[in-house]
Amino acid sequence: MTQARPRKTVFGLLPWPERQAVAEALRTETVGGLVLLAAAVVALAWANSPWSGAYEAVRDFHFGIPALGLDLSVGHWTADGLLAVFFLVAGIELKRELVVGELRTPATAALPAVAALCGMAVPAALYVLTAKAGGGSPDGWAVPMATDIAFALAVLAVISTHLPTALRAFLLTLAVVDDLGAILIIAIFFTSDLNFWALAGAVAGLVLFYALQRFRIRGWWWYVPLGITVWALMYNSGVHATVAGVAMGLILRTTRDKNEKASPGARVAHLIHPFSAGVAVPLFALFAAGVSVSGEALGHVFTDPEPLAVLIGLVVGKILGIFFGTYLAARFTRAELNPDLAWADVLGLATLAGIGFTVALLIGELAFPDPTQAEHVKAAVLIGSLTAAALAALLLRRRNRIYRQLYEAENRDDDGDGIPDCYQTGTGARPGGSR
Repeated sequence: MTQARPRKTVFGLLPWPERQAVAEALRTETVGGLVLLAAAVVALAWANSPWSGAYEAVRDFHFGIPALGLDLSVGHWTADGLLAVFFLVAGIELKRELVVGELRTPATAALPAVAALCGMAVPAALYVLTAKAGGGSPDGWAVPMATDIAFALAVLAVISTHLPTALRAFLLTLAVVDDLGAILIIAIFFTSDLNFWALAGAVAGLVLFYALQRFRIRGWWWYVPLGITVWALMYNSGVHATVAGVAMGLILRTTRDKNEKASPGARVAHLIHPFSAGVAVPLFALFAAGVSVSGEALGHVFTDPEPLAVLIGLVVGKILGIFFGTYLAARFTRAELNPDLAWADVLGLATLAGIGFTVALLIGELAFPDPTQAEHVKAAVLIGSLTAAALAALLLRRRNRIYRQLYEAENRDDDGDGIPDCYQTGTGARPGGSR
């Protein structure tokens, strides 16, 4: 008789190298998320203070090199320039996931990929249905699709939960796939008036970038000027400049040669991830989140079809999409949920993913050129993200005792060798605990 194949465990113990990589990425994102929260608070306070005129003056101040088509406002420099660094890091992380992470094989990629795709499709569908029912425009369908991993991790830090590493890694993978979806949407749906010569130059620069990687050419003096040139050409082509960042991130090699301590992708991510999380994204938030929070402005969120559709997409769409996507993927692949966890934990994670702050604000600016309408949509993003954060805090805090037990078991190291006992055969128990 043929023995049945053992069923895969969902949210089980991560392999040790994967856990180390995830822990490093999440540590930086958590610190950056706290800075992001502070920047958002400052933006809201500043924009709604007696000095709001100064806020608008700084945000709208132009500088650059007009001859190169780069005379931008401070707000646009943060959205088109600094966020390119954010998407460069996202591209490297996506490449790592595809090569050595959760997305490297169909078996391991199925669950996070299906959950992420459902978590994008359902909010977009709910947006379109809500907007059309209210007689509004469906143009903002992409606004509620993305998850802000930094903001989500900052919420976890603030509520002091001990969420297991596997759940945090799943949240990170969801955000990575979301970022890829967002950049594809930006490239395809928010590109107009193409300059084919500039686009050809950007593509040629990316080919050269690939060749330098392929032939193992080292030295920042090659890559930094080339990267800036590719970014400038991409901006002038009419394609959103952040596409250049994610493209270069995907090109960077994430596997190391025998004579290397770390791959080029890992080295670049290690160098610029703190800048991306602690400077680039918070500065973007500072000049994108400064919206009016007067009673009249907030009223538009619940009465205008587009802002209301964004709010429903983020809070309801993300929960339904990710939770049922995860459930169906687990059932389809005949996987079993980690016995130490419950589907309530997945629900809390799905609710946390409704925080769509950074990319949602960016797409909101692109989808709604009218400043007044864009302000209302931004207010909806803020309210939706805060609502999702509050609901997730309630759901996850209820289970924090279980998470603490799992966290302590995952990190127990009685022999003091730096590797938790659960990763060493015959020493210690695997993380576990009673529900």
